[in-house]
Amino acid sequence: MSAHEVQEIRRFNHFYTNLLGALDYGRHLYTPFTLTEARVLYEIAHTQQVDAADLRASLSLDAGYLSRLLSRFEESGLITRGPSERDGRRQRIMLTEEGRATEDLLEERSCDSVGTLLNRLAPWDRARLAESMATIRELLGDTAERPEPVLRLRAPAPGDLGWMVQRNAALYAREYGFDLDYEALVARIVAEYGEHRDARWDRVWIADLDGERVGAVMCVRDGIDTVIAPADETPPRTARLRLLLVEPEARGRGVGQALVSACVGFARQAGFRELVLWTNSVLSAARVLYERAGFELTAEKPHHSFGRDLVGQDWRLPL
Repeated sequence: MSAHEVQEIRRFNHFYTNLLGALDYGRHLYTPFTLTEARVLYEIAHTQQVDAADLRASLSLDAGYLSRLLSRFEESGLITRGPSERDGRRQRIMLTEEGRATEDLLEERSCDSVGTLLNRLAPWDRARLAESMATIRELLGDTAERPEPVLRLRAPAPGDLGWMVQRNAALYAREYGFDLDYEALVARIVAEYGEHRDARWDRVWIADLDGERVGAVMCVRDGIDTVIAPADETPPRTARLRLLLVEPEARGRGVGQALVSACVGFARQAGFRELVLWTNSVLSAARVLYERAGFELTAEKPHHSFGRDLVGQDWRLPL
């Protein structure tokens, strides 16, 4: 750990607390509550059967300070306290109707404040910001008591191909500003797979993380819509990796690497001589995955597509 790293984190903390008005939270959101008071109300509203001990543990609050704060809430008619159903020695804390209305107002104003902040950014910059914040939470969060999510790659089920079109279109619009032309391209690619797929040479994988769809990729014969699948077991020469997608909240968890590895492994096992792909230079995270898998950049060409000036790239992996 270097002094520079420490100072960078401190500078970020100073910047972020000022940006969100954390030091003067009540004035920032036009409420009579401090940030700590608002956070306690939030935890009570969003946790089932919460008691004072739970709040002390989750928020790392001093017991005496929390007790005084809860007493003020009770006197103001925001909460009620009664015996816990789990442990009679503890007090269960619940919001009253007035407390619920207060928390709803705080939530609304907080969301409006963040929305105003995000509206200053381009869609793709908002996506970068959200992804970076997720990385911070992942690296600095307390994960000791949370089981590691289970990643599973599976074949597509009914509805998954439509999901691939929708998520590709939505994410690329948000992150890179792509227009409807990109959605039309993805729809054609998925339709070609649906109409011409041959299980010997063409595959799609859906990545599930704890049962939630978080990614997808396709490995097909190059020119699947025009190349007739051979009747014998001799594979075409070239396979193509297409439509690699990883949801923002799942990035950094090995999903993209697992999907690319599945493509490479299948192409080798099926007997293809090479695996190729086409992408754009703005997709920097995907390019890192391709390089790690052994792909080599073979050509680059500027083009205007999907409403943007881009640089297309051809990549190749000899098998």
